[in-house]
Amino acid sequence: MDRQNFIAESVRKAIQGNRPLQIKGGDSKAFYGYPAQGDPLDVSAHSGVVEYDPGELVITCRAGSLLSEIRSILRENGQHLPFEPPAFGDQATIGGTVACGFSGPRRPWAGSLRDYLLGVKLLNGLGEVVHYGGQVMKNVAGYDMSRLMAGSLGTLGVLLETSFKVLPVPARERTLQFDCSQAEAIRRVNEWSAQPLPLSGAFWWQEKLRVRLSGTESETERAARRLGADRDLEADGSWQELREHQTAFFTGSETLWRLSLPPATAPLDLAGECLVDWGGAQRWYRNSMAEDEIRERAALAGGHATLFRGSGEVRRFHPLPDALNNMQKKIKQALDPNAIFNPHRMSPDW
Repeated sequence: MDRQNFIAESVRKAIQGNRPLQIKGGDSKAFYGYPAQGDPLDVSAHSGVVEYDPGELVITCRAGSLLSEIRSILRENGQHLPFEPPAFGDQATIGGTVACGFSGPRRPWAGSLRDYLLGVKLLNGLGEVVHYGGQVMKNVAGYDMSRLMAGSLGTLGVLLETSFKVLPVPARERTLQFDCSQAEAIRRVNEWSAQPLPLSGAFWWQEKLRVRLSGTESETERAARRLGADRDLEADGSWQELREHQTAFFTGSETLWRLSLPPATAPLDLAGECLVDWGGAQRWYRNSMAEDEIRERAALAGGHATLFRGSGEVRRFHPLPDALNNMQKKIKQALDPNAIFNPHRMSPDW
């Protein structure tokens, strides 16, 4: 019995026995969301590239494939995943990458994981293998179900295969550093984002703003001269450290909050240390503030707050409006009517 059939048979038995399943890949992001429940269903052995033609800029691989191996294969052909997903561990799989929906520093200018996810093969809660999307950008009439899998935390089914749009690696990258306040950093990056500049990253921490330029030799050189900088760091490893949460900011023991805000939002008067990413759209706070207070401040600014790392009786995700919460429940009911997959992983209610 091949691995896909083994997984399908395990799911069908779980449905028959009304036994919830905890989908397990590399477990590199097990800290995220609510604690997993159910009998373990290990899908990490369902791995390997199904199809990859560098000329078509599309790669299809089984969901248990290691993210590091996919990156290596793409790098050999001068290509990459433009949304720059974090791994948070050597055993990170491409299926887990989709399930969590994380994108890295390049996201505001290149797009999110969801934007590059072309199609998936999914084992749903009826034990059926279904295909959503395909291997080209314009292949969907109506609702794009494949992109619904991004960030669903495995609550809608077992990912078997994923297809991604990939792009060539930029010919040149360089990093500029500016000494400035948080407010000035947010103002500058939002101003620069409206201009034809090859931006691919911008984060602020401890009164220093770092901006990454990606493109051809000539366009990055022109942009660097235009922006000016207190320091030109050329190639800089801080972007990988930021992506993987290996900078000193993320090593603290305090609760870690992730706030998603309109990028031009002025600095929030919140306790604790702050790191600003995505040019202001993503702000990280290390503090022990009361949950209601930090969520209220985020909501007043037009955003929301997520408990990214932490424990205790705290809601992990920002409460949804009733209409949106009901819609999510209906989607869950349609794809997993027996509530087999990762119960309570995303919400205590389902």
